[in-house]
Amino acid sequence: MLSAFWFGTAFHWLVLLLILMPANVETFVGSASKGTYLGALVAIGAVMALVLPPLVGAQSDRTGRRLPYLRLGVGVNLVGLAVMGFAAMTLSGMTGFWVYVLGFLLVQFGNNYATAPYSALIPQLVPPEQRGRYSGVMAMLQAAGQLLGAVAAFVVGLLKLPVVVSFVLIAVVLLLPALVTMRGIPEATGTAPIRAGGRTLSVTELFAHQAFLWVFVTRVLFALGQYSVQPFLQYYNRDVLGQRDAGTSTSIMLACIIVGSILSALVGGRISDRVGRKPVIYVAGSTMAVAALLLLVAPGYEAALALAVLFGLGFGAFTSVDWALGSDAMPSASSYARDMGIWHVAFVAPQMSSAPQGALLDWGNARGGNLGYTLVFGIAAVFFMLGVLLVRRVPDRAQRTQLAH
Repeated sequence: MLSAFWFGTAFHWLVLLLILMPANVETFVGSASKGTYLGALVAIGAVMALVLPPLVGAQSDRTGRRLPYLRLGVGVNLVGLAVMGFAAMTLSGMTGFWVYVLGFLLVQFGNNYATAPYSALIPQLVPPEQRGRYSGVMAMLQAAGQLLGAVAAFVVGLLKLPVVVSFVLIAVVLLLPALVTMRGIPEATGTAPIRAGGRTLSVTELFAHQAFLWVFVTRVLFALGQYSVQPFLQYYNRDVLGQRDAGTSTSIMLACIIVGSILSALVGGRISDRVGRKPVIYVAGSTMAVAALLLLVAPGYEAALALAVLFGLGFGAFTSVDWALGSDAMPSASSYARDMGIWHVAFVAPQMSSAPQGALLDWGNARGGNLGYTLVFGIAAVFFMLGVLLVRRVPDRAQRTQLAH
């Protein structure tokens, strides 16, 4: 019940960010500046994701409620999808692009409005000794949502269905699991009130807490690695791998990544409950870095698909401990939503790097030899390895400190 919303959100962002937005942006602005405009669009949305979750989370902590924020956020998210779909279907040129931007801002507002209060339910409801296992469950459902998204995008592309079909699918698959969560989690029935515990830390005190600081920093680095590559994967399929139907080939590649992540997600979470979170992250980050570098020299599409499975194995292992590591690092139960909102910033703020990365991609490719892809994929590998190195600073078990009132 708790993880259902994460399933819908995973489907939502995979299809929107990796399939629809790259294709729609190129239609609006042309191929010469596609990387720059796509990177700018992702970065503009990241500003909303940077500011909103901590503010909404703090309000949720004050009111002691989670679900009203989830309901309103999902509603605004659906309105934003409708605006984006309208722009993609009926408008063209820069006029269409700016209406599309407006819709994307609404999507970001709604989704992030819901995220911080929702995220607080995890440390609130799941005992520390079970967080690795259930972080793995969340990772499994996230991967399943992404796999369904990749399959849906492949089918839509294969059947040459109009773009409105994809936007309707995103809306439906977001809404139905959200309803499952809103109707099924204990807070909805009043059986699990928010547990008090500890005073609310200032933001400065929160980052002075070593476990939270280093979990935040390492999550930023892993997200920077992800967003150095993820938004441009469709362009890589066409420009480097020579795939004419880049949307379909990207869907297949994403499916390979997701299959790999499913294989490692639940195993990684259970292992982390026994040996700690850090050993799992060491293996996961190193695997993703190696796969990112090898993609630059993949001799063909089939080899790239094999590397996508390898990357997925690392990504699934990382996501299997991500929620557990973040939940373990929360120092005070009285501010779960605000603190999880700040922790969420570590994942969304790096989306802003897509703007300079997109410009770097276009600059490098203009000089020939697919130099742009070499630069952004190489930068991704560096970020992953920095995350591996610095996660050593996180305590072996980031126990929550119960602070005196």
